[in-house]
Order: sequence, then structure tokens, then C-alpha cells
Amino acid sequence: MKPKVIVPAGKQEEVFMTLNDVAEVRFIPLTDRERLFEELRDAVALVADTAPIDEELLERAPKLRIVARFGVGYDNVDVEACTRRGIYVTYTPNVLSDAVADLTIGLMLCLSRNIIRADRYVRSRWAVEGGFNFPLGLDLEGKVLGIIGLGRIGYAVASRAKAFSMEIIYYDIVRKGEAEEKLGVRYVEHEDLLRSSDFVTIHVSLNEKTRGMIGERELKLMKPTAYLINTSRGPVIDEEALVKALKEGWIAGAALDVFVEEPLPLDNPLTKMENVILTPHIGSATKETRRRMALVDIENIRAVLEGRVPPNLIPEQRGKTFMR
Repeated sequence: MKPKVIVPAGKQEEVFMTLNDVAEVRFIPLTDRERLFEELRDAVALVADTAPIDEELLERAPKLRIVARFGVGYDNVDVEACTRRGIYVTYTPNVLSDAVADLTIGLMLCLSRNIIRADRYVRSRWAVEGGFNFPLGLDLEGKVLGIIGLGRIGYAVASRAKAFSMEIIYYDIVRKGEAEEKLGVRYVEHEDLLRSSDFVTIHVSLNEKTRGMIGERELKLMKPTAYLINTSRGPVIDEEALVKALKEGWIAGAALDVFVEEPLPLDNPLTKMENVILTPHIGSATKETRRRMALVDIENIRAVLEGRVPPNLIPEQRGKTFMR
């Protein structure tokens, strides 16, 4: 019998079907835990989305050899538990940076030019009012863009922002000398970035150090005319503090693609605010990028099925070899 590979239902199924030459591919809704546990009993590989990959799940998967994360964030995967069991954890770096960067720039343009509100205005008020009664937007030229986290995605955002003649500053736990030289970006301390920026965009992974890194104190450091953009992970921002900041005018507005709870509940106060733009975690949601992500997962799974170390191990497992 071929080894079994479980893929989230609806995730690039036509691409993952190309594994059928070496595996039995099953498409399962990962949110259906009871069915998933049943299928996991003899599964060798699991493609993971945002559903939790925890101790309870891993205990039901005695033959599992690889958890292939469909994306770059893997905060939903219990890496320690996987490593202890000799299960590889992989991700899909380098293939979604451009898509997330494009969305970030798009959100910044929507904020600066009130594009979402302008669309609603045309649909409901413009013809009725008989004239132009809409607030003016902002030029991006000359504005300060502060990037928190100058990794692959942050770098891609900086390279795009240069086309708008913005002044670009960044904060990262590691200085990026090459980026400073090539892009002309300037390193500043975290607090200085918040004080100086007209737009702050976040591009960090979620871990214990970054969880809640933007809270009430940080939001009060920002200019009252500044905007906050988050396309990384929801919990890096204290959502309650952000709601308060938006209500009380500590900052001018925000654009969020990620949230503490997803899907975002309809009764969440963010959904009632005019000065925030909300998108449903679509940073990598382009046809081309999702296909590339699936192909990277397939490359990792094939390597494990062939007895090789997968090429895209998460940093915590680099240099490790599991013999099972």
C-alpha cells in the first residue's frame, strides 16, 4: 500500500494530486478533528494550515513523519512535540514574500487615499449630494514608512515603497547591512520607529517575544496622524489596546489582514469602525503563490517518503535527521 498523505480539503487539490504516484492523497477538513484523528492513524505526512497541530493530534498519528506547513508561519504547530517524536516540520519560505508585500502596499494605498470609503461614498452618497464632499487623501511621497521586521517580506515591502519616494526606516533584532546599502533604508530603535513613522507595517513571526509587542504603550508613542498595518500574525498586536487607540484617536487608522481570533467574529468592535480596513488573512492568497506553496510542500513530502531530509525545515530543526 502507498503511504497516506493528508491535505486540508480545498487546498490546491489539483496540485497535491500529483503526489498520487508515490502516495495515497486524502483531502480532509482539518477542523473536523474526529475524522482527522481517524485518518491520522496510518498517515505518514500531514499538510498543515492554521488548525492546531498539538499533543492530542500527534498522539493519534503514530506513523507521522512530516508536518508540512502550508505557509511561513508555524505558531500553530507544537514544534517541541514534533521534534521529540522525530517528526519533521517544514514550511514554505521564499515563495509568498512578494504576494504579502503587494498586499501591504495595497493596504497602505487604501489608507492614504481612503479608497474603501471612497467606494462606499460613490455607491451611496455622491449622486445624492450632487457634489464632491469627501475628505482629501495623503501623498506617500516624503512620508516615513517604518518596517518592523526586515526579513524576506519586510525587504520586499521596502523595495516597493522606494518607488513611492518614501523615507524608509526599520527595526529588527538583527541589523541588515546589505539592505541598508542596497535600499537606502535606515535602522532605528523600536521606540524611535514608532515615534517617527507615518505608516508602521509589521512583518515578524509570532513567538513569545513578539506576542503583544504592539500594546497601549507602543500605540501611544505613534503619531495621531499615523497608520498601522499588520499582515504578519494577529496576536503581535494587543487587539483591545488597538480598538481603544482607534476609538480615542491615538492613531489615525489601521489596516489588518490578521487577527487574534480567525475568522474575525462579526461582533468584534473592529468591524464597526470606519478608520480600519479589514481583510480575511489573504496575504498569500493569489493563484500563483498558492500553487508555489503547494509545490514546496510536495517537494518536502517527497523527500521524506524517499528517506531524505526535507529541504525546507523550520529553523528549530535545521541540522537534525530523524530515522523512523
